[in-house]
Amino acid sequence: MQWFKVKKVFKFLFLGLIFSSQAILAQNINNYPNKPIHLIVGFAPGGGTDIVARALAPKLGEILGQPVIVENRSGAAGTIAADFVAKSPADGYNLLMGHSNSNAIAPFVLSKVPYNPATDFSAITYLGYVPNILAINPLTPANSVAELISIAKTKPGEMTYGSSGIGSTQHLAGALFGKIANIDIRHVPYKGSGQAIIDLMANQISMNFDTMPPLLEQMKAGKLKALAISTPNRLQSLPNLPTFNEVGIQGFDVTNWYSIMGPKNMPPALIDKINKAVKVAMSESSIKATMDSQGLQTTGPATPREFTAFIKTELDKYQKMVKDLNIKAE
Repeated sequence: MQWFKVKKVFKFLFLGLIFSSQAILAQNINNYPNKPIHLIVGFAPGGGTDIVARALAPKLGEILGQPVIVENRSGAAGTIAADFVAKSPADGYNLLMGHSNSNAIAPFVLSKVPYNPATDFSAITYLGYVPNILAINPLTPANSVAELISIAKTKPGEMTYGSSGIGSTQHLAGALFGKIANIDIRHVPYKGSGQAIIDLMANQISMNFDTMPPLLEQMKAGKLKALAISTPNRLQSLPNLPTFNEVGIQGFDVTNWYSIMGPKNMPPALIDKINKAVKVAMSESSIKATMDSQGLQTTGPATPREFTAFIKTELDKYQKMVKDLNIKAE
C-alpha cells in the first residue's frame, strides 16, 4: 500500500514537471524574440542567396520586433553555414538561409559533410526558387547555345565554367549541361557567386550557370551575355531569353531554391511563429517587387510539413543525378 502511494506521488511530480516545462516553453515562445536574430548565409556577399536574405531581413525584423542580422559564413558550397546552424540551440536565434546546395546536393558530392540534411534541420519556410541562367563573356563569339556548343566541341577540355563551390547547383548545372550537350568543359569552383561572376566578366572563365539575382545588373549593363534560362517558360522580365528546353537542352532540372531553416527539434509553435512572420514579410508589396525583379518563383511547398516532404524529394533527385553524372565525392 505504501509503495502504491509513493508511485502516485512520483506520478504527480512527473506530470507537474511536464506541465511546468510546457508552460515555460510556451512563455519563451510568446516572448520570442527578445534579442537579435542571425540569418546565416552560406555564401559570400553579392550572390543570389545573399541578395534574397538582405531583401527579406529588414522587414522580417520589423514584423518580429527585433533586428534580423544577415551573417555570411561562406565556403564549401554553403555547408559551413549549414553546419553552424545545425549545431546551434533550437531557440530560433540562429536561422539558415537554406539552399539546394547545402541541404540537397553537397552531401552527395563532398566526402565529409558534418550534418545529416534529412534529420538535422527544422524546415520552417520555403521561399521559392530562382532559375539558372547560362551566361558568357561578351567577347566569346557565340550568340546562342548552339554556337557555344559548337565552339566547345572544337576545344575539348579548354572551356571552363565557374560555380559557388564543389557540390553547388552551378557545379551540377555545368556538369549536366556538358553531358546533355556532349561537350568537355572544366569546372572551376569559387567560395561564392560574386568572385565567379567577376572572373567571368574578366574573361577568366568561359561560362557560368548562376542565378538571376547576381547576373541581372551585369546582363543589363552589357557586361555579360545570357544565352538560356532554366524556367519552364520564358520570363516576362526577360522575354527575349529562351529556355533551355527551347534550345534543345532537354532535362535541365537544376534549380536554386531558398528557404528559412533552423536546427532540429525546434518547437512546432516556434516554427509556426517564424513561418507566419516570413510569409507576412514576403507578401509586402515592396519585398514582393524586389523578389519578382530577382526572378524568384514562389510556387512550391506552402507549409513546414510540405517543405519537409519536398526536401526528401530533392535529396532523392540529387543523389541520383550525382551518381548519373559520375561526380566523385571530393
